[in-house]
Amino acid sequence: MKRFFNKRALQILAIAGIAAYLASCSFYEAEWPAVKEEKDRKKAPEFALKDASGETAKLSDYRGKVVLLNFWATWCGPCEIEIPWFIEFQRQYKDRDFAVLGVSLDEDGWKSVLPFVAREKVNYRVMVTNEQVDQMYGGVDSLPTTFIIDREGRVASSHVGLASKNTYRQEILTLLGSPKHESPPISFNRPPGDLRADLFRPSR
Repeated sequence: MKRFFNKRALQILAIAGIAAYLASCSFYEAEWPAVKEEKDRKKAPEFALKDASGETAKLSDYRGKVVLLNFWATWCGPCEIEIPWFIEFQRQYKDRDFAVLGVSLDEDGWKSVLPFVAREKVNYRVMVTNEQVDQMYGGVDSLPTTFIIDREGRVASSHVGLASKNTYRQEILTLLGSPKHESPPISFNRPPGDLRADLFRPSR
């Protein structure tokens, strides 16, 4: 009986762990062309965080560029899917005033982040977040969470969960002033959850 109880307890703990993982890591969001009209864009909150080299990275340093700001973690499966796309975007569009910024939510900070960045050969600037930055961006509690910021430092679109590669590319090219050549994004027929601030609310 004791052995059965222990086995049952382990099963319950495993199910609880899986549920917690799925709750914090969002695999898909409903997709549509999400770049807001200029009049509807709100200023992205300023932040200053240390990058992997110990230098301070500020969002205002990137004024005049299109920025993809990605909140992620090394343990997040959907984040691992997106990161190679972001590496590709950084390589393709960096000479056109575009930059990717990654902000990690790993609780142990650089201990997990540095090996991951080295292994994946991440070619863009990565920082580790703090509670203040999380709150400024509405309280990031689902990963990945990504903001596309225009040249004037305003949030042009946001994604909670895994968006498609083509969706990101279309939005980037729109803000860079290039025609969109990609096929329409795939819809997963799942409505997005209510977001906490207007800057999270994608336009329709």
